[in-house]
Amino acid sequence: MLFIDRKITFLIFGLVFADYTTLSSQIQASPVKCRSRDFSSYEHCEIRPDGVHDLVCFGKHETRSKKTCVWKPGNHTSEKNYTVIMRQRSRNYCSFYPNIEGSLKSVNFTVYEKLDMNVEVFEHGEAANCTKAVFQGSPKDTLRCGPPQTASFSRTAGRLQARVSWLQDDMKVVDRYNMRYKTLGSRAWSESFVRSENGSSCRVDTLNSSLVYSVQIQCVPNDKCSQCPWSEAYTVPAALTTPPIVQFHEKDHARKKGRRVISVAWTPPDRGQYDGYRVTVWKASGETRGEQTITAQPHLRLVLSYSSYRLNVSAVNNASVSPAASVLIPRSEDQTGVPDGRLNVTVHHNNSFTVFWKDNLSRSYVCYSVEWWEKEQKTIYMSFHESKNNYRTLFPLPEPLKPYTRYNITLHTRPNKDTCNMVRVNNSESTYASTQFYSVEGSPVGAPTNISTSDITLDSAVLRWSCIPEEGIRGFLTDYTIYFMEYHQREASAERNVTVGPTLNSFELAGLKSDTVYQVQMSGSTSAGEGVRSATSFFKTKPKEKVDLGLIVGFVVVALVLICGSPVIKRVKVILWPSIPNPGRSNAMQKIDGADELELTEAISILNVDEWDVKSLHILEREAASPANVLTLLNPPEDEEDSAGSRSSWAEDDTDSAGRDVSLSDPNTLLHTQQTNMQGSALAFAGGYTTVEMFQQGMNAAATPDVGKSSPDLDSTTMRPGLDYVRQVSYSPASGGERTSTFL
Repeated sequence: MLFIDRKITFLIFGLVFADYTTLSSQIQASPVKCRSRDFSSYEHCEIRPDGVHDLVCFGKHETRSKKTCVWKPGNHTSEKNYTVIMRQRSRNYCSFYPNIEGSLKSVNFTVYEKLDMNVEVFEHGEAANCTKAVFQGSPKDTLRCGPPQTASFSRTAGRLQARVSWLQDDMKVVDRYNMRYKTLGSRAWSESFVRSENGSSCRVDTLNSSLVYSVQIQCVPNDKCSQCPWSEAYTVPAALTTPPIVQFHEKDHARKKGRRVISVAWTPPDRGQYDGYRVTVWKASGETRGEQTITAQPHLRLVLSYSSYRLNVSAVNNASVSPAASVLIPRSEDQTGVPDGRLNVTVHHNNSFTVFWKDNLSRSYVCYSVEWWEKEQKTIYMSFHESKNNYRTLFPLPEPLKPYTRYNITLHTRPNKDTCNMVRVNNSESTYASTQFYSVEGSPVGAPTNISTSDITLDSAVLRWSCIPEEGIRGFLTDYTIYFMEYHQREASAERNVTVGPTLNSFELAGLKSDTVYQVQMSGSTSAGEGVRSATSFFKTKPKEKVDLGLIVGFVVVALVLICGSPVIKRVKVILWPSIPNPGRSNAMQKIDGADELELTEAISILNVDEWDVKSLHILEREAASPANVLTLLNPPEDEEDSAGSRSSWAEDDTDSAGRDVSLSDPNTLLHTQQTNMQGSALAFAGGYTTVEMFQQGMNAAATPDVGKSSPDLDSTTMRPGLDYVRQVSYSPASGGERTSTFL
């Protein structure tokens, strides 16, 4: 856009200059001889501010005798015409130009170089409104240079760079020029102007890049340029400092196979005046310098091949270009590295290979381009013409091929001859096919990684792994080999292996033993052989579950019981949970009245002392005996024996009420103690079932003052703590040992 503006400006100046020359020639061809009455006709014309003004006469240094006078019209009348009179008095030389139309405001004439000249311009519409302008001077002081023919400006970060061009006559004599500036709308120009170092360029470094400036230019006066007028004011817009924001999306071309449509759109910079956008696109391989286009719209549509491209977008105005927004359009992923058999490569050595294509493309194309690259490296390209064969041997290569390195290669076709060298980029190339190749293959130096086991059963397990990294394969992978065997600390079992496809990353091992540890290793293979093995991985199959026969029998019994129904359940209940009789109804408990107590006491007193000797009588009591202990005491073991000199662990005291020790006292004393303590007992042991509750009822009955009138059923709330039992320890000569009797 900037260069277009310059061309338009140059064309306008050329047309103006051509018209100016043509009109001047016509005016110069019509002077008449001066007469005295011609001067008297304009004596009444005056110099007035609202009349004709700014009369200037000048010429060029190469044609010093030819002068041009220009003026500006007045504003006192609408219909104007002019009369010009030029005189050089010493030679009495005069030129008279009457009735010049109002649209023409200049005149050309010839003068003597060494004579002063006097030029008058009269503007008249009506006789009463005649005004005039006067110019006087020497012809050598009227040599003018400038203003410049064209001027262009560029701005970057506070800097203003000006480039000017002069007319051909001025270009030879103008060696420097001055430039002054001011902010747009300001009245005052900069206090000091900037002088250029040559006649074409000038730079200012102290401007604010966000402001708009007005600039004027004039040449530096010299002996060949006595007049150097200021040019018209040029408006320089603010610098563009923000790049556009670019987005793009792509889709395959509906009608052209191997091409895609790239729709690019961008957002203008945040601020600044911009006239349009400059878009440059080129191949990322560097094959082209780029195709550039200027557009006024913030979007663009491109038709490109599947190759990788770069795109730059900048906003422009007549003074600056914004920083470029650069975008990488990557290769089409669905085509790169997906061999389909249409393209093959045969490598001869590291500096030559032949590329073959399946179809007869020479019927439609004669221009081709081949691109190849290794992973994450720059793309190498070669373009060529081929009109007969469906193959091409490329030699020598720009860079030698590396061994054990995988290369991707793509063949592009170009339908137009002017695109063989990529003069045009947009809509000039199609992608035919892609494939991969190695210059030299080797066996893998890497192995599968991240080997893990899942879905383990009694006789199988699923292995999973990560593929070998590309740099460790060094060729095209043909298969994976899985090695596995039982792991034992003291002996080794036979190793087995299985081969799987190169595209798999999981496999189920079957036919394993249960509850067994296995070790696994893996390796990959290429056409050059098998590679290294991976690190050893271990797993263990699941054990067989043990069957609990007791649980099964119990489950069967419960099932039978549930099936057989209520009769069996009732029978089991009778066996496992017998009914407990009511103690109140048991015949094991007899109620003892006062007479029975006396009979029991007498029976004890008439025991035959010759048959057994009483050693001790223990009367013990416990305040809070638990039911379980009581039941234990009700059924003591028959062979229980007490030592003669020991006390019971639960006996509280072996003294009588007077504090005397009765554990080994006189038999009579013991018998008396027994009789005394047993008189209050109402219990008689006749055998049968007796409960603690009945025992307590009997004790309460014995403790009742009126024994003879005691009720058969005593209330349990009338019970009081009493003796738990009476134990008698005696020695029987007949049995030759001790015998212990306990009475409740």
